[in-house]
Amino acid sequence: MDTFELNKIAGAFLGTLLFAMWLNVISGAIFRPAKLVKPGYPLPAAQVAEAAGGGAAAPSVAPIGQRLTEADVKKGEADTKPCQACHNFEKGAGAKIGPPLYGVVDRPKGSVAGYDYSEAIKSKGGEWTYADLDQFLTNPKAYAQGTKMTFAGEPDPAKRADIIDYLHTLSDKPEPLPAK
Repeated sequence: MDTFELNKIAGAFLGTLLFAMWLNVISGAIFRPAKLVKPGYPLPAAQVAEAAGGGAAAPSVAPIGQRLTEADVKKGEADTKPCQACHNFEKGAGAKIGPPLYGVVDRPKGSVAGYDYSEAIKSKGGEWTYADLDQFLTNPKAYAQGTKMTFAGEPDPAKRADIIDYLHTLSDKPEPLPAK
């Protein structure tokens, strides 16, 4: 192969690169993306907070007692499928990543023997009432800052009521549901 052939190959290669570069410059001028007002994008939780603080009234949530009268135990059992990765629901079952939830309603907070609770839960004191469970399931990190629970929370009040209604059945002597 002589130098003329090498020059033709190099010229074709450099010409292709030059064409690609100019194609990029021209298409960038035609299809310019819009500049963002601020970098990133709004997260769903931030949108909810903005809606609540933006002058519009946040939708009121019925009290847990009222929602429990309309709750469905079967739906609640189905809604606890993700919870079963970290919690046991059977009587006498030991702790997994999280404490067992059999008999959780009216059980003292942080009281399962052999489970190392976070200081946030230990410091709460009292028993797990229906209202406490509702607040905890809404946003565990807000209820007990420093909790080990990584679950982000269940925003749907009806789903929370279904889950709590199911948890209430997991007992030898289930606590009566609260009145409206």
